[in-house]
Amino acid sequence: MLVTEKLTRPLTEAKYLNADNADRYRSIMRIFYENYEKLRYWMYQEEVYAEMTADPYFADYRMEQCQQDLAMLTEWKNLSTIQDTRRVSSIEEFKNKKFRYQMSEYSVEIERLVVRLENLFIEGASLEPTLLERIRLNVERFPEMEFAEPDVVYGWWNDLNNDFIRLNQNYQDYMRDLNSVKAEEMMRTQQFLVFKDKLIEYLRNFIKGLQKNVGVIEETLRLLDPALLERVLDRVNDYEMSIPRMDVEISREMIEEKTRGRFESIRNWFAAEGGQENEAGRLFDATNEIIRRITRYAAQLSEKNALGANRREEYKKVAEIFLKCQDMDEAHRMAAMVFGLEKPLHLRLASDRATDSMNQSVYAEPAAELILKPRVRTYRERSGRTSIQDASREKQQMRKQALEQMRADWKKLSELEQGGRIDFERLPVIEPRVREILLKWLSDALEDGGYSARTEDGRNFTLDMTHADERCVVRCQDGNFTMPKLSIVFQEGAL
Repeated sequence: MLVTEKLTRPLTEAKYLNADNADRYRSIMRIFYENYEKLRYWMYQEEVYAEMTADPYFADYRMEQCQQDLAMLTEWKNLSTIQDTRRVSSIEEFKNKKFRYQMSEYSVEIERLVVRLENLFIEGASLEPTLLERIRLNVERFPEMEFAEPDVVYGWWNDLNNDFIRLNQNYQDYMRDLNSVKAEEMMRTQQFLVFKDKLIEYLRNFIKGLQKNVGVIEETLRLLDPALLERVLDRVNDYEMSIPRMDVEISREMIEEKTRGRFESIRNWFAAEGGQENEAGRLFDATNEIIRRITRYAAQLSEKNALGANRREEYKKVAEIFLKCQDMDEAHRMAAMVFGLEKPLHLRLASDRATDSMNQSVYAEPAAELILKPRVRTYRERSGRTSIQDASREKQQMRKQALEQMRADWKKLSELEQGGRIDFERLPVIEPRVREILLKWLSDALEDGGYSARTEDGRNFTLDMTHADERCVVRCQDGNFTMPKLSIVFQEGAL
């Protein structure tokens, strides 16, 4: 992709399609477009107002609104204006600036697109083998165009490109319709059997056109002399450069790039290079795949209808057999024959046998039990109901043990305190439980900005960080570890 100024600039010409009062703007632009097709390029404000108010929808439309709408469309570059001085008879009329309005080039193309979108489902798409025939004939005329008149060359080139554009767009739109969800649902209905033969015949005719013309076009393009091609394309460029254009600056490079790009699109569509599959081959495969899918759905529908018909005949035959039964006993036996299982299935549990003897009969072995569970998501096994047990004694016992453990911990910690502080450098060999409590106190104090914290029994303490840059070794029953030389200083009381 080449990012240019035209690509990045905002498209203000399309604002009138979705802006406020879009019904008025679109109606005015449709009036200009219809007059444009009648070769009436310039219109006055009074003429636009007259056509607007002719419709009952705009019965309350005022001249001031028309003037404002035309001014807004001019600001969005949908209309271009010129002051009409031919009918001016006084200075006052000249000051009032009576304008004539004309559609811009962008607006013409936008309205053409809108009209096409409005008729999209009415026009539809199609596969036309005649387009392939015409493209083949025009491609074969390449050598003739070297010496033909310039206007003939330019007309031939436009015909070739227009046919190719129509072919490319029509096949894409038609394939999109056949691969849509709506078409998929239609193929599953009984009504599809009515016109499926006609659709298959239509697609096969198009495939015949592909097979007949694509090979010739591909061979012609591959054997085309590059020098001859350049001379013909130069003649097309020369004629297009000679066309007078108003207010449009077109360079030779732009025209050559456009012409070369169009030819490369045609050549890649029919004769792709580099070992890649061309677009014509993809279209051929896609069309065949659609035919196979149509045939498959039609066969399924036919089998469904035939199956229903066969079942009706079978039920009728069974009813006749039951009518011939002499009594209820014979009818019961017949029912067991008709509706019973012809080959009943037996369940066997994969468990260890009581004996490995090959002479042991299965009837002599004990029966095995297999509990079957429903295979649904909502199934839940039934849980047995139990009464609430009184655990107050166990809780009291656990509380008592916890308090005893806590008293034992406080006693061990009080033995470590000397003068209201605990120095890690002077600690004796301590237990892992005591080490965990001390390290927890350190962690709580280090998380505080003032290096202070509170123990579990409510005593406040601070850390002495005076010798924090030095190291000491704390000895424990399960090993030693090195840490900064810190001290825990209690602020009141003793453990």
